[in-house]
Amino acid sequence: MEEDMIQREANDEKLINDAFQRLLTDYLNSRHRKKVDLINKAFNFAKQAHKGVRRLSGEPYIMHPISVAQIVCSEIGLGSTSICAALLHDVVEDTDYTVEDIENMFGPKIAQIVDGLTKISGGIFGMQASAQAENFKKLLLTMSEDIRVILIKIADRLHNMRTLDSQPANKQYKIAGETQYLYAPMAHRLGLYKIKSELENLSFRFEHPEEYNNIVKKLEATQRSRHELFDLFTAPIEARLKAMGLKYEIKERVKTPYSIWSKMQNKNVTFEEIYDILAVRIIYTPTSRDMEIKECFNIYVELSQIYKSHPDRMRDWVNHPKANGYQALHVTLMSQQGHWIEVQIRSTRMDEIAEQGFAAHWKYKEGENAEYSEDENELNEWLRTIKEILDDPQPDAMDFLDAIKLNLFSSEIFVFTPKGEIKTMPTGCTALDFAFSIHTFLGTHCIGAKVNHKLVPISHKLQSGDQVEILTSKSIHVEPSWINFVSTAKAKAKIQAILRRNGLDTQKDDEKEKEVKGQQSEKSKKSESEGGWRKFVPFVKAKKKEEAPEPELFIVPEKFNKKKPIFITEETISQYIFPDCCHPIPGDDVLGYITTKNQIEIHKRACPTANRLKASYGNRILDAKWDMKKQHFFDVSLRMGGIDRRGLVNEVTRVLSNQLNVDIRKIMFTTADGIFDGIIDLRVHDCEDLTQIIDSLKKVENLQEISRIK
Repeated sequence: MEEDMIQREANDEKLINDAFQRLLTDYLNSRHRKKVDLINKAFNFAKQAHKGVRRLSGEPYIMHPISVAQIVCSEIGLGSTSICAALLHDVVEDTDYTVEDIENMFGPKIAQIVDGLTKISGGIFGMQASAQAENFKKLLLTMSEDIRVILIKIADRLHNMRTLDSQPANKQYKIAGETQYLYAPMAHRLGLYKIKSELENLSFRFEHPEEYNNIVKKLEATQRSRHELFDLFTAPIEARLKAMGLKYEIKERVKTPYSIWSKMQNKNVTFEEIYDILAVRIIYTPTSRDMEIKECFNIYVELSQIYKSHPDRMRDWVNHPKANGYQALHVTLMSQQGHWIEVQIRSTRMDEIAEQGFAAHWKYKEGENAEYSEDENELNEWLRTIKEILDDPQPDAMDFLDAIKLNLFSSEIFVFTPKGEIKTMPTGCTALDFAFSIHTFLGTHCIGAKVNHKLVPISHKLQSGDQVEILTSKSIHVEPSWINFVSTAKAKAKIQAILRRNGLDTQKDDEKEKEVKGQQSEKSKKSESEGGWRKFVPFVKAKKKEEAPEPELFIVPEKFNKKKPIFITEETISQYIFPDCCHPIPGDDVLGYITTKNQIEIHKRACPTANRLKASYGNRILDAKWDMKKQHFFDVSLRMGGIDRRGLVNEVTRVLSNQLNVDIRKIMFTTADGIFDGIIDLRVHDCEDLTQIIDSLKKVENLQEISRIK
């Protein structure tokens, strides 16, 4: 037995030292100043502090800080200060050492970062709503003091996601949901595209393992044909690039399972119908910094002489970088095999920013007067917006998180001021959003706008390239209905703060908005659901009204064993609540949520409301599994479309009623210009029934699109 212990300790020692040596090697190969002694000191201190402690996976705890430091060094590109802070990030929380001890040994800067990381430990969120919002505020405040805090926190979350297998299922859903809801958008906002993609993909793998594995298998099965297409497509491109005398690299980029799944959900298409799984990336070394942009466009000119380009799919992020610093030229070309293929053209510098974000270029000066490079202007603008929201925080945690979530928009447009200055705005923003982004006075007294010299109302949605002049009147003041005309966090926060000061309430407008949404057509509901989580805000507010106010600390009752799944059976189904937000049926990936009345709601794991609950009330999430025996029926709705012909509806109903013996609850078809659109409400036992129904209907002639309404 003693020999086994000695052998285990020897194995641990080798594992730890090998991992640390890899970290040191990568650090020494970087462009940073070589402060090896400081990193050695931090490693030995952390190793001693965590001695004898193991993770759930069974490995020595020190492996986690080493892994986080490795991500910070190799994948984000930071230097010794961040590497030391990463090695020490759990010492204050998990051991008897204090921030003062860290400061005495490693100086004020490392201590400040470790202190920031300790304040936001245990995930962003604590046990109750107020603590969650407070914790998130702390995160944002420390982040505005030193961006390295959030960069190390993202690295910490990435390693936790990579090792999530050892956690119970309910914890996996909580951590994955929180990651998807806030950490992935945060990584994207900071330009960490590679990390953002991996965080999304890992979240998807843990929340929808079956669907994830199906897509992985299909990617493997189609790999060979993709390689062949890539080789055929790039051969003439390579010849041109060589003739230009450029030093270059061409990479094959394949969509992640998560982005494929998202497209399948949003566009209601199958794996086989997704055309842009393959993309091509050209990374060139410019002959000089002055020639970088010119050579980028020269490459595009050469490509367009080989292949026809798609007129609506060119994105010039070179002359107009994204707010997080991303630069590249995106063009979509028609291959000789009849496939549209996106080509991304980047210089080596642009590629480094795209892979590691601006963090790769922030050069820090050690000591008290740490300075960032000039590349941080856009980031500072974003942090200033967040600080403004913190000055007028929402009274409710969910509202606060939503306000921040609005700031993590992934897609952007470029809008011009009357003087021709460019402002970056989120997609979907209105003239009123633009007014508030310029100045609070302009927003408060906005009466309308001139967009491209034409008069428009404050609710007018802006497009990329619009030139916008805001019109004001001192007699105009903020009204409750304005909250419905804005989509940016800054505008929402300002409007709500002004209304609160004036004693007005936006709740009436929320109720009115909910009533209007209830009257919308199915088609507009579909487009709204594609807008994501925002549609479901009224539902969460409604739930809060029904329930008792949030207690200061919600303790999960003992009767719920969170380590074991709950089973939904014919006998137990009446014990659960099925809210209107997502209509799960047997076979859907689901989870349980314990309400403050100690009832359990069942949600689809992909439900936007569930995503918000996972991020905000993670300690109330339960793993839920179906165990139904095809005795109960569940309502589902199918949308279908195609080419209209006589007798088509009759054939659809015949397949359902006679062939499949399905109970049709409601049917509605419309036709226009030879195209039909239809919705059928059915009753089925489970997803297996539904798949069989869809497969049978696909055989009906002229029926070209069929999907379940989410």
